[in-house]
Amino acid sequence: MLTAVRRVPDAMRSLVIEAARVPYDLATVTTIARRDECDPAEAGMTRSGVDAIWRSVERVYASGMHPGISLVLRRHGRVVLKRAIGHARGNGPGDYARDPVLMTPDTPVCIYSASKAIAAMAVHLLSERKALSLLDPVSHYVPAFGQNGKRDITIYQLLCHKAGIPAVPLAGLDVAELLLDRKEMLRLIYRTAPDRPGRHHAYHALTAGFVIADLVEKVAGEEFRGFMRRNVFAPLRLSSLDFGADAATFARLARSYACGFRIDAPVDRYLRHAIGTTLRHAVELSNDPRYYQAVIPAGNGVATADDCSRFFQCLLNGGRLGRARAFQPLTVRRAVAEVGKPEIDRTLLVPLRYSAGMMLGASPWGVFGPNTSRAYGHLGFANNFVWADPERDISVAFLATGKVLLGLHVPHLAALLRNVSRHCPPLSIQEQDARLAAAGML
Repeated sequence: MLTAVRRVPDAMRSLVIEAARVPYDLATVTTIARRDECDPAEAGMTRSGVDAIWRSVERVYASGMHPGISLVLRRHGRVVLKRAIGHARGNGPGDYARDPVLMTPDTPVCIYSASKAIAAMAVHLLSERKALSLLDPVSHYVPAFGQNGKRDITIYQLLCHKAGIPAVPLAGLDVAELLLDRKEMLRLIYRTAPDRPGRHHAYHALTAGFVIADLVEKVAGEEFRGFMRRNVFAPLRLSSLDFGADAATFARLARSYACGFRIDAPVDRYLRHAIGTTLRHAVELSNDPRYYQAVIPAGNGVATADDCSRFFQCLLNGGRLGRARAFQPLTVRRAVAEVGKPEIDRTLLVPLRYSAGMMLGASPWGVFGPNTSRAYGHLGFANNFVWADPERDISVAFLATGKVLLGLHVPHLAALLRNVSRHCPPLSIQEQDARLAAAGML
């Protein structure tokens, strides 16, 4: 039996909150891949620590802000947690079905902006193969990019969110519909004049991804999705990971829901600044099958949490997963090395650290929790977290279907990140060096 969210603080009852219906017995909506989870001791953890992490996930879910959640955590390459809670479809605002579809660890999820970290590795792979240099101007390979003062912007600056083109002038155009028209999107991007490229970080929510795909296709001589499948996804056996989705995958894809406090005006002002559209419009488009027929490298990656964790495990391993190698160790080091100093990002309006393609953690607190200065990965709209932390030897994917900026989940989400850091203690310096040497990263 599904019920409304159990308790809302008295001070917040005057606000309208959109949420999933949460059952009293969370076990009825929990799926655990028990055959895949190891004994925590084998991964240098305790059962009480693992339980504490999962209880944090349950509290995030019980807030009602995320109709479905999938979590995979690997430590020392071993699966410690591989679980899902809630529903993939049929239990969210405006979509309360009699028989909602359970979320499972095998449910594919749109990872939104976390796609950027994966797409960036295509460019690093071409650099590894000497097909391009990250210090070359983008316009050397894509001449149309050089219009209106962009001739000298480098590939490196594009990957670091320093190209000065975080958005395009819309002039009344619908950015959501533009995402489905790649040629028009590229035309607008290439026509746009940059704002002081190289001077500051300004998160390129959508623009850089289209340019990266065009760059990869011109240099590699093949379609971007095919390049990624042939060179990364297939060798690493990441069967669920793709940009876009075919009809069979779309039929199983978790649905996204706009959740949280109904205070649309401030939320939409922020999102229009960051991504060019409103929360509800973005969610509506991301549930549209047309969105997955396109290739949007900055925003429509699709994967299970397990394949996201395995991708970052590959990076932790210096570019290898099992017997397959996708990247050389030096390529991974270049991809995750910090660029510049931490600063307030001029698009997202929060302090961030970047590498050439990744968001980086920080201390005392960063996007991946407390004391995560060596962690790298990416966030995805709005509460998708995929990352690796070499200091703790973990690769984590937390995928959630609620699209929410302000909601009851925030303290519980912070507690989850804190518990991951706390119960996956840092390795000793000697252990870290041994791990890096084994991965060829020293």
